[in-house]
Amino acid sequence: MTPDNPEKPPLRLGPLAIAPPILAAPLAGFSNFAFRQILRNLGGVGLPATEMLSARGFLFLEDRKQAQPERLWGVKDEPRPLAVQIWDNDPDKLAEVGRRIAQEFRASVVDLNFGCPARDVAQKAESGAYLLGDPQRVGDLVARVVTACRPTPVTAKIRLGLARDAVNAVDVAQAVEGAGGAAVTVHGRTADQLYRGRADWDAIARIKPHLKKMPLIGNGDLKTSDDVLQAFRRYGVDGVMIGRAALRRPWLFREAAAALAGQPIPPEPTAEEQQELLREHFRLIVAQFGPEKGTVMMRALAAPYATGRPGVRRFRAAVARIATPEDFDRVLKEEYPGSLVVGR
Repeated sequence: MTPDNPEKPPLRLGPLAIAPPILAAPLAGFSNFAFRQILRNLGGVGLPATEMLSARGFLFLEDRKQAQPERLWGVKDEPRPLAVQIWDNDPDKLAEVGRRIAQEFRASVVDLNFGCPARDVAQKAESGAYLLGDPQRVGDLVARVVTACRPTPVTAKIRLGLARDAVNAVDVAQAVEGAGGAAVTVHGRTADQLYRGRADWDAIARIKPHLKKMPLIGNGDLKTSDDVLQAFRRYGVDGVMIGRAALRRPWLFREAAAALAGQPIPPEPTAEEQQELLREHFRLIVAQFGPEKGTVMMRALAAPYATGRPGVRRFRAAVARIATPEDFDRVLKEEYPGSLVVGR
């Protein structure tokens, strides 16, 4: 980006152009249909993603002729582009589910998770971040899914390595590229860090010279539009992925997109606008899960919105006790804190 040409070009994932090159991370428990629509409506997100989907779980439900996985609710009919993330360590299962996701669900991108550090995924199932210990195996899995999904692009999400003394993201990224991966997203922490400490963007940047042409997407600690600008300017990534910060400020994508285009940053939504956004989020949740379950889910979904604002503790305490849609509406009216413009 230069003063004469401030706008970042689209991110190319095979035949797909992602503009702006700002992706939404798959967040377990949050990146459902409702949240994806909230992001689309606010604008600025180049590629939303589903919550990660267990390939084994998908096939288990199908074998028993049960309903499709809840995490695929709405996928067939929602706007595109859309990435669906899947995980497993079995090449046959990953290839079969990847093929189904690409063909039957018409996903724009099939993303493979090699970065999840959660115990149930990485340790018990020996998937996710566990597989970082074997770059060759990662490459073999990617190759199988690429073949099964063609021409739908297949990407991979990884971490820097299993531990600080076992950083091997270059080897893993090269394995992904050699297997035909369309891009690799690197979270700037090791698996043993979980979400502690700071993401190491210097380590992410060191991967780029080792890739022939595959795009590099950086992820970790992107909280403001300036963070996104610096990721492109200082670290040379081709795209960025925003994760947990979007739960607190889902309008961050439109701010970052404006910054990349050299346009004025849109103002922070007012407290009233944020309340309306929460009401829409709740309406979409209830449409999928029903009022009883939707209300319980909204306890966790609503709490991050108030982060950094005066009265956040009181709001979180109140929203944690809601049991009905009426409770939620009352808490919004009485307890939602005033807006606080955060530093960009």
